[in-house]
Amino acid sequence: MSLREISENVKLAREYALLGNYSSASVFYHGLLEQIKKYVYTVRDSGFQQRWQQLWQEISDENRQVQDIMSTLENFQLDTAPAKPSNHDDFDIRPVHVEQRHSPCPVRRVSNVNKDSKPSNNRLSVAVRAQQRHSPRGANGDRSKASKGKEKKEAKEAKEAAGKAKDDKNKADVQEKEVKKFDGTGYDKDLVEALERDIISQNPNVKWDNIADLEDAKKLLKEAVVLPMWMPAFFKGIRRPWKGVLMVGPPGTGKTLLAKAVATECRTTFFNVSSSTLTSKYRGESEKLVRLLFEMARFYAPTTIFIDEIDSMCSRRGTSEEHEASRRVKAELLVQMDGVGGASENDDPSKMVMVLAATNFPWDIDEALRRRLEKRIYIPLPSTKGRVELLRINLKELELATDVDLDKIAEQLEGYSGADITNVCRDASLMAMRRRIEGLTPEEIRNISRDEMHMPTTMEDFESALKKVSKSVSAADLEKYEKWIEEFGSC
Repeated sequence: MSLREISENVKLAREYALLGNYSSASVFYHGLLEQIKKYVYTVRDSGFQQRWQQLWQEISDENRQVQDIMSTLENFQLDTAPAKPSNHDDFDIRPVHVEQRHSPCPVRRVSNVNKDSKPSNNRLSVAVRAQQRHSPRGANGDRSKASKGKEKKEAKEAKEAAGKAKDDKNKADVQEKEVKKFDGTGYDKDLVEALERDIISQNPNVKWDNIADLEDAKKLLKEAVVLPMWMPAFFKGIRRPWKGVLMVGPPGTGKTLLAKAVATECRTTFFNVSSSTLTSKYRGESEKLVRLLFEMARFYAPTTIFIDEIDSMCSRRGTSEEHEASRRVKAELLVQMDGVGGASENDDPSKMVMVLAATNFPWDIDEALRRRLEKRIYIPLPSTKGRVELLRINLKELELATDVDLDKIAEQLEGYSGADITNVCRDASLMAMRRRIEGLTPEEIRNISRDEMHMPTTMEDFESALKKVSKSVSAADLEKYEKWIEEFGSC
């Protein structure tokens, strides 16, 4: 689907309506409304979204007018009956029949963004013009001079509107290209292409409902990313959106999964950055990559830059193990996040660039970066309620036996992370298959039918899996996280 197709369909729908072929016009209008609705979801710029929504409303109004004209003509045809013969032989009174036909000739291109080219707001004006074109001629066999003059005037106005619409279409095409394509003038072309190819992620298809528990973290991320786009007038000045969010917690608690949900649900441009993305063997190129990353993020705003394992890129400066190149990268990252050229408090919140970071070693992060990551939230191990939700999410496609008690299993999983619980569910789901193929030869295993392998998972399978899968987070590690978040946390 492209702008050219939408423009062609607008042109055909309006031309059919002007020619009196209202059934074909109605079909085109219905298709147009669906096309525009789908296209709006692909537009990132809020200003363009508003213009397309206005266009959708105009097309909907035109479709409603066509529907009203069709119902009016149907009433005319139903109510009109053959007239009785008149006593005067000089006159032959017959009912007027409006014939609907397809357009036999090509038509001019009309852009869908031009408001002047839509049919008249008078609901019966199109029907009257169509009736005048297709109705039988009068006794003299010619139309009136007033009707001819009106048609010439309409043709002249349509020609002027077509020229104006063509210019508007060219401007709209240029603006659309500017939204979708970053101008890398002044930068290495290979660097720009690498970032566009490797960093701008597509929809990861992870919803908020796919993440159990962590309600506080979800609420904060929605407040930092979603609400500023919905209420830009409110999030200004001291209420400006958060520029940095740091997620801290043990491995496997759902930090990366939250970032995927942000990319899916918030409809912002999502940059997935790692240390390998911003590392180069050439001197000075890593800093250029950091600068280019933020330039592209501001261009594609609203944008979320996700940096996983940020401690690997931004460890403490001044240590004996620090290299000069890594120090320059840290300095450039700090400048781009909160430097002179960064965003100010009066900027449009819908054009924001937020840095979302995750780490398992928050005590190794540089102090200046910790200050720039304004919200520092703790992603803990799942609670009892969260463990039950995790079990239901992981087992929703699995058939369970009647003796399976999720609450009892959740109690036995205390101290397990989300990833550990997923491993327990995976291991339990394979227990029935292991019992079925035990002692069989490879040939016998290949001959087992699908129905024979269809066996529900029992409570005994979960107990066996719990004996094999141990938790991956120690109590000492939890104590370190809790101590750090108590000192530096900002929920």
